[in-house]
Amino acid sequence: MFRVRQQVGCTDELVASCNIGRNGEVDDIRVAVLDTGVGSHPDLDGRVEAFYDFLHGGRAAYDDSGHGTHVIGCIGGSGKASGGMYKGIAPYCRLIVGKVLDENGDGNIDNMRKGIEWVLDNRERYKIRVLNISIGIGHIDDKSRMNELIRTVDAAWDSGIVVVCAAGNMGPEPMTISPLGASKKVITVGCHEGGFFSGKSSLCEDYSGRGPSPYAVKKPDVVAPGTDIISCNVACRSTFRGYKNSYTKKSGTSMATPIVSGAAALLLQKYPYLTNEQVKRKINYSATDLHEPWTKQGWGMVNIGRMLSL
Repeated sequence: MFRVRQQVGCTDELVASCNIGRNGEVDDIRVAVLDTGVGSHPDLDGRVEAFYDFLHGGRAAYDDSGHGTHVIGCIGGSGKASGGMYKGIAPYCRLIVGKVLDENGDGNIDNMRKGIEWVLDNRERYKIRVLNISIGIGHIDDKSRMNELIRTVDAAWDSGIVVVCAAGNMGPEPMTISPLGASKKVITVGCHEGGFFSGKSSLCEDYSGRGPSPYAVKKPDVVAPGTDIISCNVACRSTFRGYKNSYTKKSGTSMATPIVSGAAALLLQKYPYLTNEQVKRKINYSATDLHEPWTKQGWGMVNIGRMLSL
């Protein structure tokens, strides 16, 4: 996450400026995450305010995959186990977590829909402002169920929540945006490294989902780094010498998406009166043009420094 924060202009000074409110008090932004759950990690201590397991109905937080913990670390890990080196984009945010995927990262439409409805039902209770969905869903034969899921995603957006969805990893052919990211309303995030790994093969940008979508010609909206992202490892353990196995690398649009969710959280932390439409415009209009086709990069690479100055 250190190099990612550098790439997207997320300096410590900017993050600190977003945490200065009237009389020194700030109401931390709540980010909901629907994924494989969240494990115990020092970077997330005291940050998870609610958890629900849609697979088994439990309320005790866990993550039997590690995917969700990694994603959540990208959004708002404090960096405690690394002296701040691998902290997330919005380290002051609070987290509302729903487990909709199993230990293999697999799930079904019904649990995904129930998860989004749960976020909607608890939006005011937990003051949820951002919803991160780092889940790429493949082709769904049942069009009616797919349309119902997209309507639920749109309902979350219409409620005022900033919904950020992964473009999926089914590229590079056209029309390979994940169905959840295909919605015209949500912020759809693809992968791009901006030339950081010059000459390296197997970059996330090579298989990131491409637009257009059946519902919006201009997709994805923006891109963010998604290759070899270092973030929280669910296998982290405390020892007498400190922490062991604190971080791990993962790649995919699942890792790019929380970068943008973190950016939205930072923006709302600084300007809590913004609507989700205003947040989307600021993220899109401040992005750095990478001179790639729109179907690959959208508006460009998310640029947090420019976003906060617009």
